[in-house]
Amino acid sequence: MKIIKSFDSQFAEVVQLIKKARFNALRSVNQELIRLYWQVGCYISDRVEKEEWGKGVVAKLSVHLQKTMPDSTGYSAQNLWRMKQFYEAYRKYPKLSTLLRELGWSNHLHILSKSKTIEEKEFYICLAVKERYSVRELERQIDSGYYERAMISKKKVSPLVTQLSRDAVDAFKDTYVLDFLNLPEPHSESDLQKSIVSHLKEFILEFGKDFAFIGQEYRLQVGKNDYFIDLLFFHRGLRCLVMIELKIDDFKPEYLGMLNFYLEALDRDVRKPEENPSVGIILCKSKDEEVVEYTLSRNLSPALVSEYKTKLIPKKVLQKKLHEYYLLGEAEKEKEN
Repeated sequence: MKIIKSFDSQFAEVVQLIKKARFNALRSVNQELIRLYWQVGCYISDRVEKEEWGKGVVAKLSVHLQKTMPDSTGYSAQNLWRMKQFYEAYRKYPKLSTLLRELGWSNHLHILSKSKTIEEKEFYICLAVKERYSVRELERQIDSGYYERAMISKKKVSPLVTQLSRDAVDAFKDTYVLDFLNLPEPHSESDLQKSIVSHLKEFILEFGKDFAFIGQEYRLQVGKNDYFIDLLFFHRGLRCLVMIELKIDDFKPEYLGMLNFYLEALDRDVRKPEENPSVGIILCKSKDEEVVEYTLSRNLSPALVSEYKTKLIPKKVLQKKLHEYYLLGEAEKEKEN
């Protein structure tokens, strides 16, 4: 049995080598495909500008390509026109060229069709590359207004969160959209917790793929008493435990006292020596920004307060808030000048 186990371990290394080679091969093919689509888009864009090509000429080009290369796919008139749009959207932004080749064509099409500004496009390109989103995952994030939520976010965190690392604050959101839970109204904290665990894949997608689930009702023993953390995760990027306390009402300052107690117990009894201090999130249904700011300003533990929404926030509402946010920023700049 020991010999078999030894061979299994060695064979696993070969399997990993094969998987890595396959991944690199697919990645290389995708990069060449995106580069080709860029070149074709450049060619068509140039002809439209210099020789006044229209959609009719592009349609003829599509027929010619399909006739000349019947085994090739992806050269419909519509897709050729999209290649032109792809090139024109990013030709003035050479810094994005490397990132563009890291995404599949279907992801690019979603970003092109659903993002208005270059800032929004760049945001989703970087996010999709970092998180390695599938088409469906990226579509969900765009539909949930991830960009708008990130831009208008007023994250309230305790001072120690910012000291963990540069990326600590960016790892968390001010508002999480949990529409996939299909929660009834009203619902209990138990309902919320059970539904999150039942939809863990979607929950981690919303929170970020660096979150690894450890357990629910995670038991802590302090003295002769047992205490239970609603949800416990490990964040691979920050290399720390992340506990989440669920609240179905408005944030209250007293919630922070219990959170700090749990964080102290985690750091003393659960955290490993090579890990960073644990972070605590109070996830509540709503919050008063001023109350949160006052509560966290002198807090000595890495903690933050976020709220959750059980329904998708309409994109128009988010875009309106984002516009107001920009106007407010411009007004403040004028005052400073």
